[in-house]
Amino acid sequence: MEIGQIKKSMQDIAKTFGALVEEKLGERSQLEEQVRMMARQLEKVVSEALWSRGMERATIRFKKLENFKGELPQYETAYAAGLDVRACLDQEITIQPGARELIPTGLAVEIPRGFEMQVRPRSGLAIKKGLGIVNAPGTVDADYRGEIKIIVINFGQQPITIQDQDRIAQFVIAPVVHADIEEAVELGETARGSGGFGSTGV
Repeated sequence: MEIGQIKKSMQDIAKTFGALVEEKLGERSQLEEQVRMMARQLEKVVSEALWSRGMERATIRFKKLENFKGELPQYETAYAAGLDVRACLDQEITIQPGARELIPTGLAVEIPRGFEMQVRPRSGLAIKKGLGIVNAPGTVDADYRGEIKIIVINFGQQPITIQDQDRIAQFVIAPVVHADIEEAVELGETARGSGGFGSTGV
């Protein structure tokens, strides 16, 4: 059942119950509002359950290395796409404008076949400090077992100091499709053809 149908059903129940109370007791508004509140809560629970069922799930296994400290990457909100990851430093690192640094995380990872872990910048750091990731989005392949390190760059005009346990990036788990590779003598025709680099307008 779609969430819209569930919502309508809850609303219908609230109206029916309210009408029944009004007929029997003559007191409708307060009880109807209570039923509506219950319906909203039930709708939220059902919506989250359906959303969770519909998601493509993957188990990501993080290994804490000897230099690791702090917390494992985690989702900061219920619907967040990315897991926040923290710097794992013995001492702070200052990045000059235009410079880049390789920041250790103290983590290795096991990703199931058919998935990748993308490394993306955090929007808050990007807008407030100009901190980005050079190869965004970076990719951690499913067969990589070394320490994950984040290549950060200072796009801003002031030095940026990164402290131990600062949240510096986010990991997004994404499915990967492997293609079958064939050599072709000719390619299928399209209206666009070889047009590129702004051929459709700026």
